[in-house]
Amino acid sequence: MNVNHEVELLVQEMKRLGTPNAENRYVVKFGVLFQDDRCANIFEALVGTLRAAKRKKIVAFEGELLLQGVHDNVDIILLRD
Repeated sequence: MNVNHEVELLVQEMKRLGTPNAENRYVVKFGVLFQDDRCANIFEALVGTLRAAKRKKIVAFEGELLLQGVHDNVDIILLRD
């Protein structure tokens, strides 16, 4: 899979698992994404896909690297579809 395709899949999964915030942007916790069975089957490297999406300004989250367990409560915000 190429990076652009994986980022598109990430957007779809964030809409499925997330909830709209006050600015009508979807927000999902990293732990929810990481522990979801469907996401586990889609993404070989979820953290890498998130970093690529952040570089493209499609998502926003605190820090550079998210680690399972430590960052489970970090919000990932979908900036654009």
